[in-house]
Parts: sequence; structure tokens; C-alpha cells
Amino acid sequence: MTRYGPDEHDVLIVGGGGAGLRAAIAVAEANPKLKIAVISKVYPMRSHTVSAEGGSAAVIKSNDSLDEHAYDTISGSDWLCDQNAVEEFVNEAPKELLQLEHWGCPWSREPDGSISVRSFGGMKIKRTWYAADKTGFHMLHTLFQTTMKYDRIHRYDEYFVTSLMVDDGRCQGVVAIELTTGKINAIAARSVILCTGGCGRVFPYTTNANIKSGDGMALAYRAGVPMKDMEFVQYHPTGLPFTGILITEAARAEGGYLLNKDGYRYLQDYDLGKPEPKPVLRSMELGPRDRLSQAFEKEHEKGQTIEGPFGPFVHLDIKHLGEDVINEKIPFVRELCLKYENIDPVKEYIPVRPVVHYMMGGIHTDIHGATPLEGLYAAGEAACVSINGANRLGSNSLTECLVFGARAGKAAAENASQGKSFSRNLEAIAMDEGRRIEKAYLSNRSGKTKNSESIVTIREEMHQAMKDGAGIFRTEKSLKESQNAIQELQDRLLRTSIGDTSYTFNTELTSAMELSYMLDVAEAVIQSALKRDESRGSHQRSDHPGRDDDKFLVHSLAYKTEKDLPRIDYLPVTITRWPPGERIYGR
Repeated sequence: MTRYGPDEHDVLIVGGGGAGLRAAIAVAEANPKLKIAVISKVYPMRSHTVSAEGGSAAVIKSNDSLDEHAYDTISGSDWLCDQNAVEEFVNEAPKELLQLEHWGCPWSREPDGSISVRSFGGMKIKRTWYAADKTGFHMLHTLFQTTMKYDRIHRYDEYFVTSLMVDDGRCQGVVAIELTTGKINAIAARSVILCTGGCGRVFPYTTNANIKSGDGMALAYRAGVPMKDMEFVQYHPTGLPFTGILITEAARAEGGYLLNKDGYRYLQDYDLGKPEPKPVLRSMELGPRDRLSQAFEKEHEKGQTIEGPFGPFVHLDIKHLGEDVINEKIPFVRELCLKYENIDPVKEYIPVRPVVHYMMGGIHTDIHGATPLEGLYAAGEAACVSINGANRLGSNSLTECLVFGARAGKAAAENASQGKSFSRNLEAIAMDEGRRIEKAYLSNRSGKTKNSESIVTIREEMHQAMKDGAGIFRTEKSLKESQNAIQELQDRLLRTSIGDTSYTFNTELTSAMELSYMLDVAEAVIQSALKRDESRGSHQRSDHPGRDDDKFLVHSLAYKTEKDLPRIDYLPVTITRWPPGERIYGR
């Protein structure tokens, strides 16, 4: 594979989604003289941000306040978020969404021309801005078009990052494969920002696109940066049973009902965190995502779900909203149902089940997006600031991409402006990485041998291990069984062989490397979950059902070790004004 010397930039952003593009704009605004690059394994408009549907949260109405938004977020997180980060987040959120409007984002409007907001899960007040039910699509278009104004933003489209270049104790760029040619490139930068999204593809049923394979998380993890709070994996209660495609929370915000096999609104039988004995019927479908997903599992245990070819499901009913409301407020929901389920939700129930949606954990950063490794930053779902704690509230994530993408961009620009020189070893580091890839994946390019392993088989077994052991409810036994399986799969991955002998778009090679990233993330998820002997938010240990603030009001930090299981350390949660209490949803 051809290798050549490093291209040099001041700031390099890995990932072309919402957080990455917002970071690029922030760098350009902070210092117009800096040379900026965005590298992405897909064309930026194919980034997963485009699939976000429901909306983006920020205070805009007179009946709302920053403290209300902060409290909802903190309570929703089961008190595991850092409250200083949340306060910064809610304060900057309205400015970011208004800025996006000035750049051209077509927010939905009330008849008087004001911004329209809708309810969202876990929020006591309507504060979710939206653009029908294609919010992420419009946000990403707006950000991408805005980056086109800046000549100093260079793009590396369809480049796959394989490692960080670390020398002299600081991150100085990345090594990446140009997918169209197979060339290995050293791309140097004084600051690197990882904005690569989450890792839902570690699990079999997920709303995440195939590109969400935990690349940035694993790159940082391998470079010695801890991954924080990885045990907290959010299930969204309404995904389509086979594809996992998201049916947005907006469908329930507009008045949709969840029904069991008897047509009964079963959520009224479960504690969703409200002070009343039973949830108010009109709002119970908008309880926090973790509680709704757990209620589904309990309903399944009672035999009250519906069995389908891809597992149990319940019904989402929006028929009563009427065709006009559906076409105006949630047209994409109807489109998805027609295309992927061959049903019309104007007339029929929508089959839904909980599917993995979001990683609350990620690369450990401070409130400026800085990691413990000098020169390395992270933002968006790849990062853990933390504002999400044990459970993220719906519609906070798009806003998080904007707020912390901008903050990381400003901090990275300040670091790059110091003008530190690059190490002379970067080309040698890239050549070493090329030899590693050749030995690990390409040494046998003639096809399968007697003892070679299948990428597809290993991935399927990983999915099964994570589903069985690290799902909505976990036990020490199930987690240990999954841990053993993941360790075995990591060993077996070393025996995979690549049959594709081409260099152009060698998807078999990238699939193998993505699988290695996912297995790294999987081991961090499982080990972090094993060490947390309590139930909090999305982490539900059936063998430790209570929340334990005395011992576990802390963030977990997973460090990769050379040959052993990850080392888990702990970091205190930052409490400012809201002491831990009961989770209360609604008024």
C-alpha cells in the first residue's frame, strides 16, 4: 500500500456530522488564519445526524427557564451528570439554535411566526424545537452549507481513520486510509477533535446507521484516554422490529399511544418517575426512555407483547391524530412505515420495540471538549462531558452537538494557535501503522484458509453476546458470560483473513477494522457494567435493583490495558445546586 508524508493542518476534525461541522465553523470563527480539515469515512451529508427526527431542546418560551431545563436534564440523568456542564449547556443552547436559524435552518413555526416547540420524553415543559420530523436532516444541511463559506476548511471525504499519531506526549494527527485508492496517509494536526458519533452497531437491534461503529471512541481508548460511563446504553422504546429504524418520539409527543396485545395502554401500570400513583394518561407515553424500555421488558415477561418474526413488539397507535396532523407534523413517520413495513399509520398500528439508540458514555472530556491527552478533543455522542449521566433526555443530543462542538472547536483553535512544531517521527508512525494493517488483515489476501475466521460470524456472535448479557436488564452472571464471549471474539478476530485483493473501496478491510473498534467498545461497556453494583437509569442490574448514591454517585473511567481486562477507576460527579433526589417526571 502506498504511503506518503504528512499533510499538515492546525486543526483536524474527525467526523463530518453535526458536532464535527459545528466544531469546524467554530475554529474558523475563532482564528481565520488557522488551516482546518474535516475527515470523514462518508460524505458529510451521509453522516448519522441526518437521520435525527424529533427535535432539539432549548429554552425559548416565556413559561420556561434555564433552571427548569437544567433540572429536567439532571433528574433525567438519575443524578449522574456533571451539573456545571449542564448549566453551561442549557445557557448556550438557545444561542446555538438561534444561530442555526440565522444560518438558514427552517424551524417549524406557530401561526404568529414564533418558533414552534413540542413535548419530548422526560421534559416537563414543551421546549423541543423541530423542523417537522426531519430536524437532523435540516440541521446538517444548514451546517454543511455554512462550512462552504470558509475557504480554509479542507475536506477529506471517504477517508477511514485507523489510528491517532501520538508523539512527545501529545496527539499530532491521524493515520487514515483513502478509501478510493487504499493509500495510507499521515495527516498531521496540532489539535484533533473526535466527532465520530456513537457505537450502536455493537448491538443487533439499533436505530444507528452501519457507520456508527465506535471509531473515535476506540481510537482514543487505544491511545490511553479513558472512556467514561460506558455502562449506560440507551434503548429507544420505539424502533421498527427488523430494521431498528427509529419511529421518533415526536409521534408520541403529538399524541401517539403505546398498546399491548390487548390494545391496553400498559404504561399506566408502571412507575415512570411521577409523584402520582399512576401516570396521567395524556402524558405517560412521554416518560423517560429508560423507564419506557424497561416497562416493555416487564410487559413481555407478563406475556402481553406480540410475537413477530424478529422478536416481541407492541403497537404504537397514531390513527386518532388524523391524516392532516400526521402529514403536517410527522410526515417522515408515515413515509418510513409505508416504505419499510408496508403499513399506513393513518389506518394501521405501527409495530415497535426497544432498540439501542444512544451511548451516554464516551471519550472522557472536560466542559471544553479536552481529553487528558494533550492536543486531543472530542464532542457529540463520541464524547462524555457529561450532561447525560445514566439516561439522556430526548432532544438534548442535537443541541449537545452544537454546544459542545462549538466549545471543542474554540478550545482546539486556542491550542493550535500556539504553533507547536510537529514531531519528525510522524511519517515513521504512519509507516508502522501501515505494516500493522498489512500484518493483521492483508497478509493472506488469497482468501479463506482452514483456520481463518469470518468477519460476519464474529460480528453476529458479538451482537448475540451483547444482547444476552448487556441488554436492558443485566446480572453479574449474564455480564460475565458476555465478557468471556467478547474476549474470545477478540482472539478470533486475529485469525480473520481478507479475501478482497483490491485497494479501491475495500469494504471487507474496513468492516474488519470497524469490528475491532466495536469489540474494544464492547469490552469497556461490559467491564464498566460489571463493576457498577447498582441500578441507575439505563443500567439496570437485576441482582442489585436499588440506586446506591453512597458508593456509585461517580463516573466510571475505563482504561485499556495491554493484555488484561479494562481497568476501571472512578471520578466524583460534580454537584452544584441540585442534590440527588427522586426522579420526578411531569407535574
